[in-house]
Amino acid sequence: MSEAGEVKTRKARRTRSKRRNTKSSMPARKTSAEGPNIPEEELRLWKRYARTREEEIRNYFLEKYLPTVRYVAERLLAKLPQSVELDDLVSAGIFGLMQAIDGFDVTRGVKFETYCVNRIRGAILDELRNLDWVPRLVRTKAHKISNAASELKIKLGRDPSDAELAVELGLTIKEYDEMVREASAITILSLSEKAQHGDDDKALTKLELVENAKGEPPMDDIQRRELIEFLTKGLSKKEKLIMILYYYEELTMREIGSIIDLSESRVCQIHSKIVMRLKAQLDSFRHELMA
Repeated sequence: MSEAGEVKTRKARRTRSKRRNTKSSMPARKTSAEGPNIPEEELRLWKRYARTREEEIRNYFLEKYLPTVRYVAERLLAKLPQSVELDDLVSAGIFGLMQAIDGFDVTRGVKFETYCVNRIRGAILDELRNLDWVPRLVRTKAHKISNAASELKIKLGRDPSDAELAVELGLTIKEYDEMVREASAITILSLSEKAQHGDDDKALTKLELVENAKGEPPMDDIQRRELIEFLTKGLSKKEKLIMILYYYEELTMREIGSIIDLSESRVCQIHSKIVMRLKAQLDSFRHELMA
């Protein structure tokens, strides 16, 4: 063998020797069918809970994995309407966490974090389905219309017409109109939801903006108040009382006199002076009133 060949052989032997020494010096990786990377103390707790179902151990795991519930709830909340509250999702998720703790089998070799996330998410979704009054078939139709409209908008560069959407969905116009009518059942608004986006506490809710058909229009009330203020401006308390009793309570001059302890003729005189004064005031605003 040549000198170069012997050098290569010696180098190969040294490399193999180093690899063997490295493997022998490394601690053996502890594998267990009782759960990957589970601390020994926690492993004992899981085994003990599986036997005894102690409430104290259950509460320990609930407290430890409660942040996981909030994390899952916040991720789902980002895709939900504003009317859905985070606390409601967290409450549903806690039930899922409790079910996960009761159903976890440490001998299956699955991390509890992986197992409980699926159970928490499932519990929250189940609660959302229970709260959703819209049938799944109706919601599916709405999604089909929405997806078709999005695809056509990309193709055409504009909002598609009803006829184009009907063709895209393979329906007649009549069938499409019926589908739209059924899908419109999912349109629901929360009146407690803020009318404007933002965290402003003073923002009005949608309920506060709904018209009350039985109530008096706000502008009518404002105008009436302004008119009363204009008419009674500069009047004494007695004069204001006479105007109110005569024009709003519709009392006679004699009835007003008995209330404020004046004669009927005196009430008439005061009323006449007030009317003359008002006429003079209105004359000064004639051009503005006639505009």
